[in-house]
Amino acid sequence: MNATGDRRLPARFMLPVTGFILSGIMTIIISGISTLLALGPGAEFLARWPVAWLSSWVIAFPTVLVVLPMVRRLVARIVAPP
Repeated sequence: MNATGDRRLPARFMLPVTGFILSGIMTIIISGISTLLALGPGAEFLARWPVAWLSSWVIAFPTVLVVLPMVRRLVARIVAPP
């Protein structure tokens, strides 16, 4: 904590925190839809969705950490800065 009481993480954590939140949100939605379509609503869906989500997040989080900087560079070449 600095002198002003700011309890936020330093800027160097921007990529991992962004990747953590982004991959978590994306995988919970996609795994939920996929699991629901495969199993239909019910107890089996509720039992399997967390496993499907966690296993997809384990892959998605490091993937986002690698891919996001490349995507940002590509977007910067395509889109004019503000």
